[in-house]
Amino acid sequence: MNKVLLIDDEERMLELLALYLEPYQYDCRKALGAKEGLKYLKEESFDIVLLDIMMPEMDGWQACREIRQYSDVPIIMVTAREQKEDTVKGLKLGADDYVTKPFDEAELIARIEALLRRTQTGSQFDIGGLSWNEDRFELSYKGRYIKLTPKEFALVGLFMKNPDRVFTRNQLIDLIWGMDSETEGRTVDSHVRNMREKIRESGFPIDEHFHTVWGVGYKWIRK
Repeated sequence: MNKVLLIDDEERMLELLALYLEPYQYDCRKALGAKEGLKYLKEESFDIVLLDIMMPEMDGWQACREIRQYSDVPIIMVTAREQKEDTVKGLKLGADDYVTKPFDEAELIARIEALLRRTQTGSQFDIGGLSWNEDRFELSYKGRYIKLTPKEFALVGLFMKNPDRVFTRNQLIDLIWGMDSETEGRTVDSHVRNMREKIRESGFPIDEHFHTVWGVGYKWIRK
């Protein structure tokens, strides 16, 4: 189930969006205003954000700019305005797509699904500011690089891509070291311990996301 963050200053619009999305198996988190939305983004992981533009205190453009400082989560801007300049401005600030209110339910779902297909088949995953980029062989938190060994990098990528799935030590050996490897469970534990400590030192709350399942293995918790 994909997790969606809905950010709007109108409760009625938040309820309407959730009403559209939940029958399609989207888990909706509703944020009343940009500041509340930014708070949720720093505490939880989301697959996509629907962000209203015209909001008091902080508008959608400013919120989009702030999100892009630490996260590559897909963003669809939602607005009642139809000026071309608004579309261009949102895309330049890092938004991925744009829909105009009042919108057609089928079109909204289609745009969300298309954007998720593009982003989830890619080589980058972002959770709460922690960004794993396979193409660059780079893990970073809020833009700060975290130095990992190749095996540690592969481990964290596997966990981030498979939230809530428990991996046994033997499964991790087969997937990361190879089925013909003579690696033992203690080696897996050592790599996991080092990976966890390096990510913890970056400031990312790793212990809230990554858990040891005693007697079994490890799993990444989706918050």
